Amino acid sequence: MRLRLFFAVATLVLFSTMVSGQQVVRNTKKEQAICDSLAARAPAAVDTFKRATEAMDKKDYAQSAELYREVLTQAPAFTPALRRLGFSLIGLGETGDGLTLMEHAVEVERSPENLISLAEVLAYPGEKKQGTLEQKKRALLLAKEATERDKSSDDSSYAILMAQIAFELNDEADFRQATDLLVRKYPDQMATHYYNAIRSTMDEKWIAAEDEIKKAGRMGLPAQVVQAFLDSGIHTRALVWRGGYYALYLLTAWASGLFILFVSGKVFSKLTLRFIETADLNSSVSPAEAVLRRYYRALINVAGAYYYISIPFVIFLVLAITAAIVYGVLVLGHIPIKLVAILVIGAIVTVYKMIHSLFVRVSSEEPGRSLSLEEAPGLWNLTREVAEKLGTRPLDAIRVTAGTEMAVYERGSYWERRKGLGRRTMVMGLGLLPGFDENPFRAVLAHEYGHLAHSDTAGGDVALRVNQDMLKFAYAMGHAGQAVWWNIAFQFLRLYHFLFRRISHGATRLQEVLADRASARLYGAQPFELGLRHVVRREMEFNYFAGKEIKEALESGRALQNLYKLEISPEKTLEEAIDQAINRQTSEDDTHPSPADRFRLASRVICQSQPSPSRPVWDLFADRDAISNEMSVQIEKRIKASVS
Repeated sequence: MRLRLFFAVATLVLFSTMVSGQQVVRNTKKEQAICDSLAARAPAAVDTFKRATEAMDKKDYAQSAELYREVLTQAPAFTPALRRLGFSLIGLGETGDGLTLMEHAVEVERSPENLISLAEVLAYPGEKKQGTLEQKKRALLLAKEATERDKSSDDSSYAILMAQIAFELNDEADFRQATDLLVRKYPDQMATHYYNAIRSTMDEKWIAAEDEIKKAGRMGLPAQVVQAFLDSGIHTRALVWRGGYYALYLLTAWASGLFILFVSGKVFSKLTLRFIETADLNSSVSPAEAVLRRYYRALINVAGAYYYISIPFVIFLVLAITAAIVYGVLVLGHIPIKLVAILVIGAIVTVYKMIHSLFVRVSSEEPGRSLSLEEAPGLWNLTREVAEKLGTRPLDAIRVTAGTEMAVYERGSYWERRKGLGRRTMVMGLGLLPGFDENPFRAVLAHEYGHLAHSDTAGGDVALRVNQDMLKFAYAMGHAGQAVWWNIAFQFLRLYHFLFRRISHGATRLQEVLADRASARLYGAQPFELGLRHVVRREMEFNYFAGKEIKEALESGRALQNLYKLEISPEKTLEEAIDQAINRQTSEDDTHPSPADRFRLASRVICQSQPSPSRPVWDLFADRDAISNEMSVQIEKRIKASVS
């Protein structure tokens, strides 16, 4: 028999003894049929037969044997009296004579009752007594035949005895057959749950086995039998499997959450595109767009929080998969020590880095340097002019950098920023300024102010924190050598970064379009397009020509020229790259729509104001040469530090 756990024999004997020794409850319908049959042969013996049965049920075997003999005197071949007399004699210790009578009863009539009675006394000839192996084998055959012949639907003793003997003989097929019959016909009996618990153990269905034995216990199975069964290892295995199922359910729910976030991101992205294309572009923000922005922000916050919810699941997966691999290796018997060590150390490092990355603070330094009012009075006046025209609070600080950035941000508490009271700062790269005229610059500046006016910079705390933590974790994984394809935590990081990027970038695309609309409404679509084209062009030109100048200066050992005064000569490859950048298709990974899409949408906005006088943006600075030389020197110092 394919048993994984062998239960204590005492447990089975205890149950067997309990079943065979319990107070007999007669089936009145069957008893009446027996008495009717006897009345047809010897009517005067019916009362004696009843009194004999009552005595036998009370275990008064001497009285029952005497009375059954009287019955047989009047009805010699009446098999119920033969088998019951045999049972009474066995109860008196006359086992041989009792078995002879019961064998004779079977020879006379192979009824289910005669067969099952003989099977029982062969297997268990008395309390705390066991038949021989050969007797039990024959008893099993008799029990099977009795079970097959029994057509009643209310007597489970046939299947119970068959199951018990089959189990003790390690006859798995007959045990299963008997248990199937019990489950099918007698689902509410204690014995059914007991034997089904054993069958579930054979099938290594540990949870079902535990549930079944506990049901049997609630229905009367002795507590010590239940406990012995559970202590044999069933409870421990059931506990492990339950934990596994709960973990699987939780992992499924977690994975479903990831899928829902992904689908939600796709839906919101499509809604954003629809609103962008169909909205009234001459209004500031439509009610529908305001609702979309609010729900989009909620979705980003949920997605951000879900990253932290996911961390325990990823840790569990890392540890569980590592443990499973190590266990599998141990089962195979050949232990590659180096591989196991790599897996275990990798899992420990991964878990540590994942947790540690949540508590590492990244110092946040403001970019570039502050630009004072005295250095660029015209620029400061222009920023106030645009803010007033847009109806929002002006900048508190301007910081200039050596590159081609242009962006705004706010510092302060969450509520200060929500109320528009945070410290507003604009970052402006000097690399943008050559060739930048004042009117296109106004339009770009109005776009940046649009973000401030729409409170785009007031939220996003969760998104910013999540992105920082993901970057910290990615850096830590790479530094520890764990950014490899087989590391599930690294793959999760890649997946979640992709998912979060898709969701958050969809929101930023909507923000950019709304800011574009504010700019075009104030200064017109053409100045906005000229300004954005200039920003795209200067970013690529500056990086390209500054890179060439730096390379030539290093190769010749000369000082670096002022990078902001370099003469720009047309180059075909550069022009093609600029054209491609402007006319590319917008993808779901873009934080901004493509310039061509932004030009198209802005062209539909009606501008009522007239163009203002325009001049080069450089003219807004008190000393262009001083600040541009300063930035060039900074770049040169960084280059020398990096190559030294």
